[in-house]
Amino acid sequence: MSAEASPALVLNADYRPLSYFPLSLWHWQEVVKAVFLDRVNVISEYDRYIRSPSFEMRLPSVVALKTYVKPAKYPAFTRFNLFLRDRFECQYCGATHDLTFDHVVPRSQGGRTTWENVTSACAPCNLRKGGKTPRQAGMHPRYTPHRPTVFELNERGRGFPPNFLHESWRDYLYWDTELEP
Repeated sequence: MSAEASPALVLNADYRPLSYFPLSLWHWQEVVKAVFLDRVNVISEYDRYIRSPSFEMRLPSVVALKTYVKPAKYPAFTRFNLFLRDRFECQYCGATHDLTFDHVVPRSQGGRTTWENVTSACAPCNLRKGGKTPRQAGMHPRYTPHRPTVFELNERGRGFPPNFLHESWRDYLYWDTELEP
């Protein structure tokens, strides 16, 4: 594995990942800079080195911030965070492809774009529901839309592990999957 493919897991000062989804990873160059600026503690290293004529350093695989960063209580309202809240499933039929977001109370009827009024819907369900309320369309979301906490989204993110998880990250992540050597 090259240095380019050697990201470091970034932990907060309490040794918890800054985020699970997306997983808090830094490119090797960002990590080396943070080490030199004394902003992180190196917890674990790869068996790879970066070298210059006068310097050699093992690439960090896990680092912890020296200063605790208080996480936000609520996440930003984004399409991705909405899909994560709804487990990447249409809240009307359970489909996991061609997802859009649906205003439960349509905008044409005064509905707003808020956590409490938007839900994940596949394109066919969204088209079928159209500008109707759930009652008018006879289509009700499986779960009542709500404003999630960052903690909730992190918990949901654990259900969707990234493609690459290094062995040195095992003690800090909690996915039920095999980790890369």
